[in-house]
Amino acid sequence: MSTAGIFDRLSARYDSWYERNRIIAENERRLVVLMVKGSRRPLVEVGVGTGFFASYVDAEAGVDPSLGMLEIARRRMPHSLLVAGRGERLPLRSSAFGSALIVVTLCFADDPGSLLRESWRILRRGGTLVSCIVPADSSWGRRYKELGRRGHPFYSAARFLTRKQHLELIEAAGFYVEEELGVLSFKPWEEPRREEPKPWTGDLGFICVKAVKY
Repeated sequence: MSTAGIFDRLSARYDSWYERNRIIAENERRLVVLMVKGSRRPLVEVGVGTGFFASYVDAEAGVDPSLGMLEIARRRMPHSLLVAGRGERLPLRSSAFGSALIVVTLCFADDPGSLLRESWRILRRGGTLVSCIVPADSSWGRRYKELGRRGHPFYSAARFLTRKQHLELIEAAGFYVEEELGVLSFKPWEEPRREEPKPWTGDLGFICVKAVKY
């Protein structure tokens, strides 16, 4: 079942998370920018949401099924092409993009595998995929899942992936994994602190994988 309706109703609440959690958001933003650096253009974010990450990496395009989220994204990205559509069936031409970015979108997708295969389709040969998740098997993933069980409107709709599942889905879609980095080594109950991206250590709350379409 599509989660677009939830994000339509609560798009402003969703976007306010970045302001309410500035240190965490900055750590995540720094990692995304690093992973995207040097990627081929044009760049599209699949599941662009309110455009927070896309605006920092100067994405030329974004796709999202929620019109409410896209309305906020348009204010952040007035010169980018923003299109309503589902990641499992992207309204974009094959081999049209140099890079694709996916940030915490797979856990809300009806079919994460199809979304990744569609991302592969729209990329040119040699194109880059950067896919980021909150791992289900991290302390942050377990925290968010518990909040979901208690009725949190966003986390209750999420199906978090483990790090292993994430890597397997990317490879099954036809990509070759080149790099994996993460942030948020501190626990959800600890005081947030600034961090630099680092290799997987066994418990990081936000990880990004860079992979290539050969």
